[in-house]
Amino acid sequence: MERKIGVLRLSVVLLVTVAMCGGVAASVEHHDTYRRYLLSNGLGKTPPMGWNSWNHFACNISESTIRETADAIVTTGLSKLGYKYVNIDDCWAELTRDKQGYLVPKKSTFPSGIKALADYVHSKGLKLGIYSDAGYFTCSKTMPGSLGHEEQDALTFAAWGIDYLKYDNCNNGGIKPTIRYPVMTRALMKAGRPIFFSLCEWGDMHPALWGFPVGNSWRTTNDIADNWASMVSRADMNEYYADLARPGGWNDPDMLEVGNGGMTKDEYIIHFSIWAISKAPLLIGCDVRNMTAETVEIIGNSEVIAINQDPLGVQAKKVRSEGDLEVWAGPLSGYRVAVLLVNRGPSPEPITANWDDISIPQESVVRARDIWRHKYLRQKLVGNLTATVNPHAGKMYILKPIA
Repeated sequence: MERKIGVLRLSVVLLVTVAMCGGVAASVEHHDTYRRYLLSNGLGKTPPMGWNSWNHFACNISESTIRETADAIVTTGLSKLGYKYVNIDDCWAELTRDKQGYLVPKKSTFPSGIKALADYVHSKGLKLGIYSDAGYFTCSKTMPGSLGHEEQDALTFAAWGIDYLKYDNCNNGGIKPTIRYPVMTRALMKAGRPIFFSLCEWGDMHPALWGFPVGNSWRTTNDIADNWASMVSRADMNEYYADLARPGGWNDPDMLEVGNGGMTKDEYIIHFSIWAISKAPLLIGCDVRNMTAETVEIIGNSEVIAINQDPLGVQAKKVRSEGDLEVWAGPLSGYRVAVLLVNRGPSPEPITANWDDISIPQESVVRARDIWRHKYLRQKLVGNLTATVNPHAGKMYILKPIA
C-alpha cells in the first residue's frame, strides 16, 4: 500500500492564562484549551454530540416533534452517552419579522414559542439548538436570515435560552463569508450567553483556514445524502483539513445519516466510525423516537464515542491508501492510537496497518482492542495489524504499546 500522508504528529498544547484585576495578577491557571480571537465562549472542548432535525424531517418540524425527541434522547439512554444538543434546523419561524424586527416562531408549528421549548429541553438535562442564516433568507426561503439583524437575533437567542446556533450560507447577497460570519460571532459574544457557533458555510471558501477564531465548528463539505457515495466523499473532503481541527474548533462533514435507511448496517458502521475518528460533530439525523435496535447499537457504541470525545482532540488521517483499501489512524490520550481499516471495494480483502505508519515504534509489542466487537485480540502484535475486511465495511481498533 502506498503511503498517502506522513507520520502522525502528537502535539500537546499548554496555555497559561493570567487573569488581571486592577493591574495585579489575580490568578494563573493552566488550561488545555486554546486562546480565541473573536470567539471566547469556552465551548467545544470536544466535538458536540446531539441531534438535528434536517436529515430526517427537513421542514416538517414542530414543537411536539422537538419535545418528543428530547424525551427519546433521555429514555433511550443516549443522553447518558453524551448526546446533549437538540437542534432545530430550518423552517421554525414565520416568513416575516414583527414590527420591531424580531424573529417570530411559526404559530402553526411552534405556538408555545422557543423560550418555552428551551425550558422544556433544559428540564430534561439537554441543550437546545436553533438555526439561522448569514443571508437575507434561510435556505428554505420560508423564514428570514440574520444578515443585518445579527445583534438583534443574538440577543433574542440568548433571551430564549439557546445553546447552539447553526448558521447557514444561503441568499447572502454575494458578500464574502469572511465578512458575514464574524459579525454574528461578535453579536453572540455581546449577547452574554455561551452559544456553540456552528458555521455552515459548506466549505466554499475553506472555512477550516479561518474558522477557528470565528466558530466552534465549520462545515467542510456540501450537504450529505443518505447513500454510500455521498458519505465517503464527505469523509474525503473533510480529511483534507485534518491538521486544522483542535479543541474549541472542529471540522464538520455534516450530520449523521445513520438510521435513515439508505445504507447497509456495515456502511452505517463505517459512517459512524469515520465521523468518530475524525473528531466530527456527532449529530444524529434520524428519528430517535422510532429507532431500530441496529441503529441504537451503532450510535450507542460507547467505545467509538470515547474515541470521538478523547481529550487529546487530534483528528485522524488516512495514513495509507491503495485503491479501495484504506488505513485511517489518529493518536489518543494515554499513548494509544485509534485505527480504522476501510474496504471501499466489492470483495473481502486483507488490510494491514504498519506500526511505522501510525507512530508506534517498530519493535513495540501492542495490545489491540476491537472496538465494534468489544474485546481484545488474543494475540499481542508486533510490527503491524492485519485483518480481512468485508466490502463496504471496516474494522476499528485501539492499539496500546505494552512492551
